[in-house]
Parts: sequence; structure tokens; C-alpha cells
Amino acid sequence: MRAAVAMGAVAAAAMVGAAANASAAPRPAVEAAIPAVPSSPVSTATVGYPPVSTIPGTTCPATPANSWWHADITRLPRHPRSAQWLSNMGAATRRLHPDFGPAYGEQPVPYGIPITVVRGAPQVPVRFDYAAESDRIRYPLSRQTKIEGGWAAEGDRHAIVVDALTCRLYETWDTHLGANGWWAGSGASWLLRSNVLRPAGWTSADAAGLPILPGLLRFDEVARGRVDHAIRFTTNRTSRAYLWPARHQAGATTNPAYPPMGARFRLKASFPIAGYSPQARVVLTGMKKHGMVLADNGSQWYFQGTSDPRWAEELIDQLKRVPASAFEAVDTRRLMISANSAAVRLP
Repeated sequence: MRAAVAMGAVAAAAMVGAAANASAAPRPAVEAAIPAVPSSPVSTATVGYPPVSTIPGTTCPATPANSWWHADITRLPRHPRSAQWLSNMGAATRRLHPDFGPAYGEQPVPYGIPITVVRGAPQVPVRFDYAAESDRIRYPLSRQTKIEGGWAAEGDRHAIVVDALTCRLYETWDTHLGANGWWAGSGASWLLRSNVLRPAGWTSADAAGLPILPGLLRFDEVARGRVDHAIRFTTNRTSRAYLWPARHQAGATTNPAYPPMGARFRLKASFPIAGYSPQARVVLTGMKKHGMVLADNGSQWYFQGTSDPRWAEELIDQLKRVPASAFEAVDTRRLMISANSAAVRLP
């Protein structure tokens, strides 16, 4: 589902940036000037922000409570390009598609992206195809690491590992273990209690340069009755631009009528959810409050969750009933404190 990532120098813009790829693709138009970045890091204090859930098996949040991922977007204005973006994402005829759930024998593990939790595990070197934009550190990968789709899978082969002792997240894309050790398409690492972003223009294991983990719908949070973050999703054609806090683009056009990486979409408050099951209502309520974020190229309106045998077929089928036309893009600029931090202002 991932398109080739763009590499090279980056032109900064307030909410839109672009990286020139190897074929010197045209840069997107700059829509506004980026405010000066503070010389000191933005505070990570989370006093006054609602508490957030932790990753099962750890005491670590997927991101801090004051992160953009957890922002309440119910009162944010509609983005002026919302109608154009929806049109070019096929919203008039598409419905949501949960990209997780039972595999029905098509692969050895459930559909979705798995999370591996370790506690101070040994770390190994990894060779990257996109080394210039990858974090060239050691990663806690082993034969016990869960690979998206299973160890023999084709496709994106994401690996997501959380070290419960340090609350550090490690993510790789196109992950393989060969005769000469580990290699992957790209890799990135974050401290889960920090809002620091990757360098502008850098990819991650996701085309948007964002962490994948915070955007995954998890069974534990649905069972608990509250989804407290935006959910990651894909579409097939994006612009060569990205919106804060995304850091990278992998678009095919400079036409701003196509959505950029990092675009945030909200399920309309008017969309009726009373006829859905209790678990489906939990997900849809989260989509109204926190929305979804465009994080990669792939099938239109596919949204991602964890690989988990507990996902029920009924829930998956109900979520497939939601029309994409029930969403609208929102303008998140007023949330930003610093262009280099995912921290947001209190609502």
C-alpha cells in the first residue's frame, strides 16, 4: 500500500512542505510562511489535558496527552479544500474499509499491523534502502518480532516494537531478516513521552513521516469504551505536500485539489450512529471527536488497526457501512504551538 518515498532537500512551509525526489519532481506551492521555530523545545507538560490510554503490556502512552493525535477536533473549522479532497478520494461512492480483522485463512495471522512489546531486548543493526532519512540506530528486532501479515508475507511488512522499559518506539517498513542480517525499506524511532517530530522532509515507516502506532485502532481501547486518538488511513492519490505535523510526502501531483499527507478528517457530528452496535459506536464516536489522519498511499478510505484475533466480524461489517461522504476535512492550524512539535494548545 505504500508508494515509493520521496527523497532529497526540503522546502519548508507553514502547514505544507515538500521533499524533492530523485527525479526532481516539482515542489508544491507554498501557502504560507512558517513561524520561527523556538530555540528551546516546547514543553511536554500535560497538566490540564485529558488522560490517555497506555499500550497494553506497558505504562507507555502511544503519544503524550497533549499530542496532536489526541486533540479534540469537534470545534475546528472545516478545511477550505474539504470538498475538493473528498471528491478526489472518491467519497461520493466509497465506504470505510477496516484494514484489519479476521484473515479467513488468507494469511497465518489476522489482518492488521501487530505490536511487539519488549523489555530491554538486545538490539541489532539494520540496513535501510532509504538510509538518508532513516534513524540509523540499532533496533530491538528478533525472531520473536511480529511482522505485518506474518513472516512470509508480501506487502508492507511493517514491524512496530515498543520497549516497555524506556517507552521508546521503533518502526520499520518492508522488514526482512536475511543471511546477512536485518534490512528494511526505512526505519524510525520515537520516545513515546515526547512530542518532538522527525526532521522536516524525512520519511518514517509511513509515507507521512509520522509514527504508525498512535494511529492504530486497538481492540483494548474499543473494549474499554473510548478511542482517544486520530486513526490512520490511506488513499490512492495524494498531492506532493504535507500538513503539520506530517514531515514527508509521496504524492503524484502538485494539484492542491488532491489531499496532502497529514490531512485530518472528521466524521460529521450529524452522522447518525444509534443504529450501530455498541463497539461500532465507540469507534464512530472517536472518529467524530479525533477524526482520521491521511498517513500513506494505498486503497481509498482503508483505515488501520492492530492485528488481533479478538476483532469480531460483526464490528468489521458494521464499520464497512459508513459512507466516506460522511466525513469532512478540518483545518488544524490553530492547534500548532511549534512547527517542530506535535504538542497542541488546550482547547
